Amino acid sequence: MQNTEPKIELNTEPKIVYRFKQALYINLTNRCPNACVFCLKTKFAMRFENYNLNLCGREPSSEEVLEEIYKGIKEAPIKEVVFCGYGEPTMRLNVLLEVAKTLKEKMAKGELAKFKIRLNTMGMGNLVYGRDITSELAQVLDSINISINSPDEEEWKSIVRPQKEYAKDGYKSVLNFIKQASAKIDDVVVSIVDKQGIDAKKTEELAKSLGAKFYLREYIDAKK
Repeated sequence: MQNTEPKIELNTEPKIVYRFKQALYINLTNRCPNACVFCLKTKFAMRFENYNLNLCGREPSSEEVLEEIYKGIKEAPIKEVVFCGYGEPTMRLNVLLEVAKTLKEKMAKGELAKFKIRLNTMGMGNLVYGRDITSELAQVLDSINISINSPDEEEWKSIVRPQKEYAKDGYKSVLNFIKQASAKIDDVVVSIVDKQGIDAKKTEELAKSLGAKFYLREYIDAKK
């Protein structure tokens, strides 16, 4: 019997802004200081839903990102803009700050309907730039979600597999980033992935000691 189900055509054009649920997600870069064992960009061959998130080394400008955000907002209302693609957003800090600042200004002027601005990060921005970047982020973000992935330094190294230059001080830097961000931003969430044998209770206690909330992220199986 002939299969009459329609074929799903994947979007082959690289996306710098893509919609998921009631949010627009910003894919600023494919670069990351880590190579996590459960990273979706390797599981899904740089795709998410029907979007191609492989930037092929061409990273978008702030103008390009904003243009795509405006298009997305016109298509349907949103509740959130999230800096989260297949790479670490803070690797392009200047673009992140410029985009978020522009959106905040337009909302303040009534040119855009209000929505939240969130950053999903590995929390290593301070180490990458050699300074505390949380004050800059606090000026333009409503919330930060930090993937700590383990309450133990050695386990963290085995899970996130940091690049050599970040391995020695990486974990301590993440803890400091969480503490500094929590002191400046009301909504800071620390997370681990479920079904990885990671001590959730210990992680929650660590998050609270640093002033943050805790969230257990769903493990996504690429086979499903």
